[in-house]
This record gives sequence, C-alpha cells and structure tokens, in this order.
Amino acid sequence: MAKSKFEYVRGFEADDALLPNCWIVVRLDGRNFHRFAEQHEFKKPNDDRALHLMTKCAQTVMQELEDIAIAYGQSDEYSFVFKKKSKWFKRRASKFMTHVVSQFASSYVFYWKDYFKDQQLLYPPGFDGRIVLYPSDQNLKDYLSWRQADCHINNLYNTVFWMLVQRSGLTPVQAQDRLQGTLAGDKNEILFSEFNINYNNEPLMYRKGTVLIWQKVNEVITKKIKLPKETEEKEVEVTRTRTKVVPLHCDIIGDQFWEEYPEILAEDS
Repeated sequence: MAKSKFEYVRGFEADDALLPNCWIVVRLDGRNFHRFAEQHEFKKPNDDRALHLMTKCAQTVMQELEDIAIAYGQSDEYSFVFKKKSKWFKRRASKFMTHVVSQFASSYVFYWKDYFKDQQLLYPPGFDGRIVLYPSDQNLKDYLSWRQADCHINNLYNTVFWMLVQRSGLTPVQAQDRLQGTLAGDKNEILFSEFNINYNNEPLMYRKGTVLIWQKVNEVITKKIKLPKETEEKEVEVTRTRTKVVPLHCDIIGDQFWEEYPEILAEDS
C-alpha cells in the first residue's frame, strides 16, 4: 500500500504492549447497574435471568477469543483470564480491553430477549473494564479467590437485607441500620431465626458465582447418510466430541478445583 504524507500521525500512538509471561486479566463491570437493575425490574436479591444472561455473554466472549483460559463472574462483573503466553494482537492492552468489553456489551443486547422475554430493554447497558497483570500462578489464584470471597460477602449481605425489606417490612434505610456492624455469623443467625433460611442451602450460583472453563463434551447429533445398497438416505445418530465453554458453580479458593483442572494453569494449555 502506498504511503501518504499523513502517515506520520501513527507516531503519536502509545506503545501499550503488556509484559510477557504474565497472566492477563480483563475485568469488566456494569456501569451504573443499580439504576439499570431498578429500571428493568430485576428480582432481588438475585435474578436468575440476569445471571444467566451475564454467563451467556461471557461464554460468547470466550468462544470468540480462545486464548482465555478461565473466566469468573458474579453479579454484574466478569473476569477473563488470558494465557500467560498469549501473543494475541501482540499483547496490546487496548486490543484486549476493547475486544472483550465490546463483545460482551453487544452480546448482552443481542441475547437480552432470550432471558427477559416479557421485559423490554429500555436503554443500552454500559460496561467498563480494566486490565491487571499477575506474574505468578499463585497471584492469579489469589485474585480469583478474592473475587469469589467478594461474591460470598455481598450475597450474604444482600440476602439478609432483602429478606428484612420484603418479608419484615423494613425500609431500606432501616434494614441497612439493622445490619450495620454485624458479622457473617450475625447475618446467618438473622436468616435462620427470623426467616428459617439456612444460608448454606442457597443455590451455589448465588454463593459461589460462576466459573467458566473449557471442557471436552460428547454431543449426539442426527445426520443423514446413504448406506451401501440403499437408495434413500437414512437418519442416524452420531456422537462427536467438542470443546465447549462449560459453567461451574463451585469453590475455587481451595486446592481441590485446581487439582481437578490442572490444565488451566498448564504452560502449554
């Protein structure tokens, strides 16, 4: 391609290449999602439709950007972990950020109707993102543990808060005052003694968030084939193995998860 006299402006572009041999984490969050949830009548404390939609969007991102080794999501956030040795787009931070956030946001709008069938999308949602580098496997595991611990803390609080509002008739301010200074044990006691709720029996998706990993799964499909000495095609079932993005709702703070899925941290994965 012929050069023009205007090409010098490319020299103003900043070099934003990320350090090599580091885990790249892109975390996105919903922008002003408290208002978005109210405007779209999300159920409290957890709306399965919204959580499953977030996971669908994250799966779409992973399928488009196959260098993602694992993702973790809760509430209105998702973290995408790119492989240490990823050379995707020459490790340019802006490329990682814009591709993840734009793919996620467009997927949220595209798949909205599949999860909120009776709720019209009133305005486009917004998401912001950030990039953090983690040089060691332990740093990465601690990051994901931090996000899951945050999920537990927030969900326990929200579960008690909304029980006090919805079933005890407290105003939001009164519920907030009631919970001020309480510890986890206090919140569990309120749930059990006042609402007969054992927090440990709440769905894992609420308490643990969602982990997305790559797994090989067997799929049974129907194909039309023409058998020898037959004049017409016949439908037969065929089993094939595919690598898909699979959601899990499990603990990732302990060692068991990482021992069960060692390929996530493997250098040649």
